[in-house]
Amino acid sequence: MGCTPFRENMSNQANTYLKFGGATAVILLLLGYLAYTGVQDSKSYYVTIKELHKMGDGAYSKRLRVAGNVQPGSIKRVGTHVQFVLMEEDQTLHVDYTGTEAPPDTFKDDSQALADGRFDRDGVFHAKQLQAKCASKYAPQQPGTPGSAPQAAPAKSMT
Repeated sequence: MGCTPFRENMSNQANTYLKFGGATAVILLLLGYLAYTGVQDSKSYYVTIKELHKMGDGAYSKRLRVAGNVQPGSIKRVGTHVQFVLMEEDQTLHVDYTGTEAPPDTFKDDSQALADGRFDRDGVFHAKQLQAKCASKYAPQQPGTPGSAPQAAPAKSMT
């Protein structure tokens, strides 16, 4: 007769462990799901403008990075919102940037720009991040231009 309270105590302890184990499993599954979706959202694919136009419907479901030169005269600014056209060879891409930060100072006509965002069915690339560098600053200098290294004089032969 003295065994009954012991069995009830074991039963209560088992229920407590099952509840705790179930809650732990749910939390771990939720954390795994959040980690997986976070990685998927932060992943972006680098494509050229030509590759973007060839992607078809696959371009609409991915986060993409597209680079090109800013077409002269295409920049329209309203605060941090900027619309412009990227060029690469004979291809163009209309970009609508709505990031939280203003475009960098190097973002100008003919500068190289990298837009990060999504391509929409309206044919416009909607960027959330924008990077730019001044093409002339990083281009190799031509011989004879101001600032270029002086050419070495031909060596004299010692005969």
